[in-house]
Amino acid sequence: MEKWRRVVGGVAGTPDSGVPGLPFLHRALLLPLLFAASKALRLLSHLQRRTSTSTSLPVPVVSVGNLTWGGNGKTPMVDFLARAFHRIGVSPLILTRGYAGGDESRMLRRRLSDTSAKIGVGPNRAAVATSMLRKYGAQIGVAILDDGMQHLSLLRDVDIVMINALNPWGNKHLIPRGPMREPLTALTRAHILLIHHANLVSQPQLKTILSTVHDNGATCPVFFSKLVPSHIFQVNQPMHRLPLHVLHGIIVLCVSAIGCPDAFIHSVQEIGPLKIERLDFSDHHSFSSHDLQLIQDTLKKLVYQHKNNAVVLVTEKDYDRDPDVLRALDAKVWVLSSCLQIIPHEGQGDDEFMRKDWSINSILVAEYALLI
Repeated sequence: MEKWRRVVGGVAGTPDSGVPGLPFLHRALLLPLLFAASKALRLLSHLQRRTSTSTSLPVPVVSVGNLTWGGNGKTPMVDFLARAFHRIGVSPLILTRGYAGGDESRMLRRRLSDTSAKIGVGPNRAAVATSMLRKYGAQIGVAILDDGMQHLSLLRDVDIVMINALNPWGNKHLIPRGPMREPLTALTRAHILLIHHANLVSQPQLKTILSTVHDNGATCPVFFSKLVPSHIFQVNQPMHRLPLHVLHGIIVLCVSAIGCPDAFIHSVQEIGPLKIERLDFSDHHSFSSHDLQLIQDTLKKLVYQHKNNAVVLVTEKDYDRDPDVLRALDAKVWVLSSCLQIIPHEGQGDDEFMRKDWSINSILVAEYALLI
């Protein structure tokens, strides 16, 4: 299955200019199927948007979504917002689908255990919200809709759309021919755009992204963000924080099954281990016994080649997907914990982002917090 996903992902990620270089069978069989499926998805999405009905909640709803598949920073943004609401005394309800084994919801539950955040999991997020509001009542002051841009069953007051600066639009084709969930013109529905991993690209690249945003009619405020490593923990001791410098002078095998592994590698490079090797799997991949053996064999080769200590380093998502599997590895396995930060740009930082976010459509959540 992983091999097939890699094949499909490789073809889907190929720009039109690179199609002649694909193997013949991929061009002749797989590519036409992906094109046909993309057209069907576009039609289905159009029909759903025209025929769907939306539920209104009795609390403000902030949606965090994107236009492309994976690696856009939605989960760190949800974590960022939940903590921001908690700090001003508004208890957030996070509504998440629990996609692909629920690694994201488990990660949020673990990270936000020291806050007032409640987490509701289920594909019908309107029903989940109704149930949670009935249970907790006035304890909930705002709902955060995780991966909400294409979720039509709930009305929202603020739409935050995340853009991955490392690969903002892919080949601009819709899923499954490309990574796009909707055409670029959907950016006009956003109230706030946030370009994530903005620290990993050049200023000309950021200007190109902004130009594309404006060319497609979006006029909302644009902010920039990055992931900042905070600490490391061992898979057997998740509550024991280790400083980042424990990676200095050792060999690190970065293992990940996330949407943007390059950003993970860059974060580790910034910390400064002796050497970095990587094993990338497809997004949300669950590690099999074969994968674990591959990881252990690769680690042993690194130790033998470099005559130095080596560790396996994974992301929090990979840890929360199945910590028991990682504990089964006959190796030292560490987890890199990171948090989202707004990058100050032209006088705009965290405070300005919060003011923009809460004041959209005359919904002043900070004032709302003083009334409950």
